[in-house]
Amino acid sequence: MIIRKLYKFEGAHIVRDCSSERCSKSVHGHSYIVEVFLTSDKLDNGNMIMDFGLMKGNINTLIDSFDHALSIWNKESLSYKDDQKQWSDRYIIMPVSPSAEQYSLMFLFIIDKIIKNTVFNNGEGKVEVHSVRVHETTTGYAEAFQEDLKWVNYDLEDIIFSDGIKEEWKDQLWWKNLQKEIKFVNPVMTPKYS
Repeated sequence: MIIRKLYKFEGAHIVRDCSSERCSKSVHGHSYIVEVFLTSDKLDNGNMIMDFGLMKGNINTLIDSFDHALSIWNKESLSYKDDQKQWSDRYIIMPVSPSAEQYSLMFLFIIDKIIKNTVFNNGEGKVEVHSVRVHETTTGYAEAFQEDLKWVNYDLEDIIFSDGIKEEWKDQLWWKNLQKEIKFVNPVMTPKYS
């Protein structure tokens, strides 16, 4: 069984070295739709794979960090990065080119770490992120699956959020805790009906 949670963000980027000249030479934006698909080997005490309410925490914080932000490939020139940082409070320095394919893979990589570092307390089974789908336009999307994680050749420390983004996080330590693999503990639920 699979559940799906949909998120949205407005973001800007340049995708260098792609075939489309407009895409590779001009900063431009998209209205992104991100779909996160989760699976498990059993249902929890509420007869769910995972309560959708739990997806309003760190997963939501992650994707919302990209809203009204500029994604910058770390291989961009220093002058370009410095100029963009000067004019934007919200930016992410990424270890990969910010294509739809790389967004889906990076989100999968991070969400996988969030799930694996979450202590569930309502009888959840082995919850896993099955895939992440990123719609860059209404007609095209990229989807990354668990088996695609073999393509990830970077660490969480290689993803840098601007201070403007971090200041808006409700939990100021979530990213550092995830990097250190400190567990996120969900509330303990006492079943009323069993």
